[in-house]
Amino acid sequence: MQKMKLVVVGNGMAGMRTVEELLKIAPDIYDITVFGDEPYPNYNRIMLSPVLANEQTIDDIILNTREWYAEHNITLHTNARINKIDRKNRVVYAEDGTSAEYDRLLLATGSKPFMPPIPGNQLEGVLGYRDIKDTNDMIAAAKKYKHAVVVGGGLLGLEAANGLSIQGMDVTVIHRNEWLLEKQLDKTAGIMLQKSLEAKGLKFHLSTNTETIVGDESGRVKAVRFKEGFELPADLLVLAVGIRPNFALAESAGIHCDKGVVVNDTMQTFDPRVYAVGECVAHRGISYGLVAPLFEMAKVCATHLANFGIGLYKGSVTSTKLKVTGIDLFSAGDFTGDEETEEIVLHDAVGGVYKKLIIKNDKIVGGVLYGDTTDGSWYFQMLRDGKPIHEIRDHLMFGPSAIGDTGHQGQNQASTMTNEMEVCGCNGVCKGTIVKAIQDQGLFTIDDVKKQTKAGSSCGSCVGLVEQILASTLGGGYAPPSTSKAVCGCTDRNHEEVRAEIRTHKYLNIPDAMKGMGWRTPNGCATCRPALNYYLLSTWPHEAQDDPQSRFINERVHANIQKDGTYSVIPRMYGGVTTPDQLRKIADVADKYAVPMVKVTGGQRIDLLGVKKEDLVDMWADLDMPSGYAYGKSIRTVKTCVGSEFCRFGTQNSTQMGIDIEKAFDHMWAPHKVKFAVSGCPRNCAESGIKDVGIIAVDSGWEIYVGGNGGIKTEAAQFLCKVKTSDEVLEYSGAFIQVYREEARYLDRTVHWLERVGLEYVKQRILEDVEGRKAAYERLIYTLQGSVDPWAERVKNRDKHKEFEIIEV
Repeated sequence: MQKMKLVVVGNGMAGMRTVEELLKIAPDIYDITVFGDEPYPNYNRIMLSPVLANEQTIDDIILNTREWYAEHNITLHTNARINKIDRKNRVVYAEDGTSAEYDRLLLATGSKPFMPPIPGNQLEGVLGYRDIKDTNDMIAAAKKYKHAVVVGGGLLGLEAANGLSIQGMDVTVIHRNEWLLEKQLDKTAGIMLQKSLEAKGLKFHLSTNTETIVGDESGRVKAVRFKEGFELPADLLVLAVGIRPNFALAESAGIHCDKGVVVNDTMQTFDPRVYAVGECVAHRGISYGLVAPLFEMAKVCATHLANFGIGLYKGSVTSTKLKVTGIDLFSAGDFTGDEETEEIVLHDAVGGVYKKLIIKNDKIVGGVLYGDTTDGSWYFQMLRDGKPIHEIRDHLMFGPSAIGDTGHQGQNQASTMTNEMEVCGCNGVCKGTIVKAIQDQGLFTIDDVKKQTKAGSSCGSCVGLVEQILASTLGGGYAPPSTSKAVCGCTDRNHEEVRAEIRTHKYLNIPDAMKGMGWRTPNGCATCRPALNYYLLSTWPHEAQDDPQSRFINERVHANIQKDGTYSVIPRMYGGVTTPDQLRKIADVADKYAVPMVKVTGGQRIDLLGVKKEDLVDMWADLDMPSGYAYGKSIRTVKTCVGSEFCRFGTQNSTQMGIDIEKAFDHMWAPHKVKFAVSGCPRNCAESGIKDVGIIAVDSGWEIYVGGNGGIKTEAAQFLCKVKTSDEVLEYSGAFIQVYREEARYLDRTVHWLERVGLEYVKQRILEDVEGRKAAYERLIYTLQGSVDPWAERVKNRDKHKEFEIIEV
């Protein structure tokens, strides 16, 4: 049967959740085409604030990678804004000229930030806060400017203010209401929140109204003037004053709209071929901005797109569970009250805890929790069920564990929850969904639950509750992650047990290892296969069989895939030292293959970005330089400073030391990427203090530091030892890396491994056990014997590698 064509306009969370639900129940009914007007695949918009606060990266918040779209045969158009819908001929048209026919059309155009008509709002440096571009613009501004003003004391405004403060800016929040988050909190909780944020360095002006945005001669904002008669300097102005449904496209196509795309209870518009979900929708006169209702819409919409004809969306009773700059907040229902209601309040100002429940006719009709939101789901379920409270009123404020006649006393929170209670407000996941996934799919780690249900994968505030559900569902079969972290759901064995089995039984390939260890699924999964492949190769070098298809895409094609499906090529320059001949080759190659960007990396190499997959092998041949391994779980660059050869302060030849390390450990695979740096003096220009192995020259030799990390969470390296000679640097650092290679879990950086085993353990292995150190170093050197540069191998055997003829996205 010929498939119907489904076109989705909007690549955000609501639209793609609808597609995910549809693929679960009817995977073969449609050819699906998705249009998104951002250059990214579907990402978690809720997590933009952690990106701004340096807690996450853009890659961390991607929900559906480009590979996911390809695996499900979904055609994805990014940077493609639809500007016309021809309902008569059932075609959509994008601004770039792309078009697509449809049998069913799903509108998920979301919302847009409201930009108030304040004079000067067109000036450079005046931003909304809605997407990745806004986030990147704020990060860039923070690097250049000092003063930021955020207009709006709602959730987005406070998250923007906190992130900009972490970026180093002096931030003032302007809010027109009496207290912060007035839609989520009452006045008492709002004042408590303000005091907590002021203690973190934020400044506030409440009951304040913006009058004019003042610009300088260049057209950039320089100040903000207020109706209350004062002015603040502002190099950056963020307007976070709310969102509006984005329904202009639907309205232009003649689809009935009224402050949103009007839909019925099956999520159909007035055109039965056109559906709509998400923030663009007006359902029974209401538009929702929280993610849980949007996901409820998605589930109903998917059943009707699948022609099942079941399910109605009748609106949502909403609750809000937030974590604002580390402070837990919860609200639900009518938490303001009136003359017909009464309040039960618990207020511990010193302890930072506030709870208020609104009672009407012996039932909870609303509530606010600040600081301790543990019982929020329980209160919310009572609100939704309309459960009388007179029998438990005396203990109501202390939660279900304090109510002796319910049978819950002394149990954890998960055990008091019904299956209908919501666990993850960010993704609309209830307890029953998690329990069913654990039981049906054999899940037993938090990571498994995140992957299968998305619970705990957004703000993270419910992860503890997810772990409780795991423990209560699995009973004695659950082992906390601190003591046992299974490789994946395909096996009960943790990483250490798998390594031990491979060594004991001398498994040399993945099928034998899986069969011998009783893998649940014969072919494994994307989590365990790369780990098994690495453990086999690191345990039995020169004997184990490498399985290229069990490596990630970057390692399969020996280049780093970029967000648009092209690749980057970074040739190795030992110690950052190059020659005019190499530079000429790089320039010629960049011209020949029309490389869009040539960039000097932080590790002193030259990056050629935007290379087509089919050009990779020819480019490597033309370069005739070794691979820089910038794509792999391997040794990356060894960053160096000038050292004693030229620097006035250098005490040792750090450049040569870096070259020696890089050549000695070239082609080395590891559980994760490994970065070295060598500084020629204690001034540490090569940033050795935040590398996996950092080496700092001193007058009498070299100091070696280990376990540093310059990533999302910067970790300073720890002092391991001091040695006198360059040969000792190679031996001690090589032994450290080899023990890490042999004992760390796959995808552990050195810092994570050190956190688990402790520095004293490493010192015992490297410093106290002399013979053991030398043996570890010799094992590393043995492993690297006969290694072949992958680029040279691909060039030599290009006829065997037809995969490079097709771009893999």
